[in-house]
Amino acid sequence: MDLISSLLAFLRVAETGSFSVVASERGVTQPAVSRQVRALEEHVGMRLVQRSTTGVVLTEEGRNLLPAARNLVEAAESLSVSASPAQARPTGKVRLSLPAPLALHICGHARALLDSHPSLSLDMVVRDSTSNLIEDGLDLEVRLGPIDDSSLISRRVGMTSAFLVAAPSYLAGRPLPRSPQDLRNHECVVYSRWGKDDTWWFEASEGQFSVNVPCRLRANNASAVHQAVLGGNGIAILSHLMVADDLRTGRLVSLLPEFPPARLPLYIVYPSRRNLPLRTRVVIEFIAELLKADPAMRDRTAWPRPASGAPDAGRGQNAVGAALASVDAAGERR
Repeated sequence: MDLISSLLAFLRVAETGSFSVVASERGVTQPAVSRQVRALEEHVGMRLVQRSTTGVVLTEEGRNLLPAARNLVEAAESLSVSASPAQARPTGKVRLSLPAPLALHICGHARALLDSHPSLSLDMVVRDSTSNLIEDGLDLEVRLGPIDDSSLISRRVGMTSAFLVAAPSYLAGRPLPRSPQDLRNHECVVYSRWGKDDTWWFEASEGQFSVNVPCRLRANNASAVHQAVLGGNGIAILSHLMVADDLRTGRLVSLLPEFPPARLPLYIVYPSRRNLPLRTRVVIEFIAELLKADPAMRDRTAWPRPASGAPDAGRGQNAVGAALASVDAAGERR
């Protein structure tokens, strides 16, 4: 019996409550996973799981075994690094969850990571809401905003930067907003993630302030909001990663550049720092360096804006041009 492989199967069955789910994740048959768990039961001399009408549940012995099983798996994964750091190679799959804009950005640069580490693979879960890392079988997740879960390890890797945008077809025949308060007289497309999502926050020299916006169309996915705005359905706040090309080509127009949307901190979170597998550490460093290379995503970097005064089209476009130039510069350095 391969003890580590059986322990891994047992841990995932415990997390998912399903032999079939684990089999699908591993690309094997459901009986193969059952045999691995049964072999572990024979090895320890006790029943660890039992089937119920709602799935697979752990026995008391199975629950008691979980901490030791996790420790053994973590120790085994770090063994090669401890024994021979110079020869260690990241091997295996890293399963990570990311918001849609960042997932698209990373997909555009993943080739460099995968070419550098031929035995490494990525399984990306694209979602704009937070996950339960253990239940969803995730190694790490990129999150926006403060981290409230004290059980997770978090590493701050940058800040979001976004534009207030609309399509020319929507703006045609409508008065341009001259302050965030004017958005109350417009149709807004809301990107719903958490909390009161029809309250938009902006930055000014005096600090951050909020405006409640009307909404007739909302979506919990940034790509859907992006398409809705391109279709002329209203005004939205979207990541610079999604709209940079649209602003260059004129498919979208940046509004109120002197009142940029409030920035949010970006964190990478994962369940445990102890014996963190080399493959996971490599992916964490890759994401951190990728974001660091983008001036618009660095911590404490001001988003370009006009110096002062009332907004006008020319000065607004100058601010947009400066912002896009910073994005281009990041791409050239990569």
